[in-house]
Amino acid sequence: MEYARLGRSGLTVSVVGLGCNNLGRANAPTETAEGTTAVVHAALDAGITLFDTADNYGTTPGMSEELLGRALGSRRGDVVVATKFGMDVRGANGPDYGARGSRRYIVTAVEASLRRLGTDWIDLYQFHTPDPLTPIEETLDALDDLVSSGKVRYIGHSNRAGWQIADAEHVAREMGTTRFISAQNHYNLLDRRAELEVLPAAEHYGLGVLPYFPLANGLLTGKYGHGAAPEGSRLSYSKQQLLAQTDFEQLARFSAYARARDLTEVDVAFSWLAAQPAVASVIAGATRPEQVAQNAHAARWQPTAQDLAELDEIFPPARKVALF
Repeated sequence: MEYARLGRSGLTVSVVGLGCNNLGRANAPTETAEGTTAVVHAALDAGITLFDTADNYGTTPGMSEELLGRALGSRRGDVVVATKFGMDVRGANGPDYGARGSRRYIVTAVEASLRRLGTDWIDLYQFHTPDPLTPIEETLDALDDLVSSGKVRYIGHSNRAGWQIADAEHVAREMGTTRFISAQNHYNLLDRRAELEVLPAAEHYGLGVLPYFPLANGLLTGKYGHGAAPEGSRLSYSKQQLLAQTDFEQLARFSAYARARDLTEVDVAFSWLAAQPAVASVIAGATRPEQVAQNAHAARWQPTAQDLAELDEIFPPARKVALF
């Protein structure tokens, strides 16, 4: 496993992180404590140090945090635990009235996450989605207090636009509060919109990017035939519409590209992300230990400029919003 600094901070993380959105998910092998422990221990054995969860993950909100905390056990101090606040958790953190960036809500939410994780601190506390009701000044002030108290070590963005990253950076500088060190966004070869604003903003302000859905819900694994999803896959349950919109000739070219280099599609998808400016760690979910092992080794290929150019031909970059 290789490791990288998370943005401008001194925090080091594995270049592949374990996404914990499957922990406690109904009908998944990781729904149980036993299944979760197997996956978490496989990640530890593979050298993964970044474990990314959220207070709304799990069939019951908070279940992922609980299962992760139990599975880590005495290894808690060896890893970076990242969790999130700001999504609807159906009252699991107390009443929020929609203002989930407010001081009142954040103080309640962090205590609930600490309790569920069974820990005294959160390494990276991420603001899951924007709160249109609360000024960013109030949110930053509350998060700064959490960092000062030692309950949170660093703070991060999630699902932000470039202008929101810039706004928070300038407000934090003016107020003298702690600054965000990371930005977690949907980003993969099939969806490169983050390159328009998020990646440039993150690189400019020294934030480490944590891409999620690196395999585009499985479409970049090479396992999807024309119009058919593998039995038991996430797409086979709720996202069949993606198949109807998929260019299977494009995916066939991608598979041929990987085979020509004696790589798997997963190797190419992960390594391409790891080669992008500002990307610190690729967040990859798993429900079985063997998936963890495959993911952990998938970012080792180092593409050349020519390799990247050929991938651009298969998956064209997102269209610019300006003439430059």
